[in-house]
Amino acid sequence: MNILYTALALGLLTGFHCIGMCGPIAIALPLNQKNWGTRVFSALWYNLGRTLTYATLGLIFGILGSGFSMAGFQRWMSIAMGIFMISTVAFPQVNNALYKGTGNSKFMKGVRKKLSKHFTQASYKSLFIMGMLTGMLPCGMVYMALAGAIAVGTLGGSIMFMVLFGLGTIPMMFLMSMLGNFASLKLKHFINKAIPYVVVIVGLLFVLRGLELGIMYISPPAEKIELKNQVENRKMMMEKKKANKQMNDSKCGGE
Repeated sequence: MNILYTALALGLLTGFHCIGMCGPIAIALPLNQKNWGTRVFSALWYNLGRTLTYATLGLIFGILGSGFSMAGFQRWMSIAMGIFMISTVAFPQVNNALYKGTGNSKFMKGVRKKLSKHFTQASYKSLFIMGMLTGMLPCGMVYMALAGAIAVGTLGGSIMFMVLFGLGTIPMMFLMSMLGNFASLKLKHFINKAIPYVVVIVGLLFVLRGLELGIMYISPPAEKIELKNQVENRKMMMEKKKANKQMNDSKCGGE
């Protein structure tokens, strides 16, 4: 099983979790009410803003993960991130401490202030910015996704992990914006009970991946992981060199 598929599954489940956490924001969005088409576009624009933030976080934490991978510590990072995920379920105080620590920071207070400011502006630009700001708000499930992004071990893989996670959250958040709080208490209770099991499963997959047991799709041998990472890292370096060459050529042409 490709580890990136777990990002999409985690995102889909997180979408249900968002009903309780970010639902009030989604319901109160100043959508363009001109017609159903503009409402749909407004809601999608907001959710694309969130996904862009997740992709940016994937880039930032992917640099850290790829650094560990190049240093030869990827397997240990994968195991460590898997254990971290499982520990947040076994010891909820770990997740609570992380949530409170980031939530009370100066940066987060600034994010909330800007978010409330854009609520008064019903424009596509404001909705996109609101989506980006919402993606920065403290969320235990986002922390789990970031742990997974670090453990992927390549910059491109980390970005893709967070993009898929973000796309997975869109269906529920979109429906919340369009239809309001449609989920029953029974469904919410079921999802909240299911989330810890999914987090543990994802954590175990990362631990197994790091152990390199030679299990097809789940725990491939070290040689296969290293070869894949080398190919991806080389591809990124070639693209970077190509971009730099094009930039230099354009400067020469301008002169």
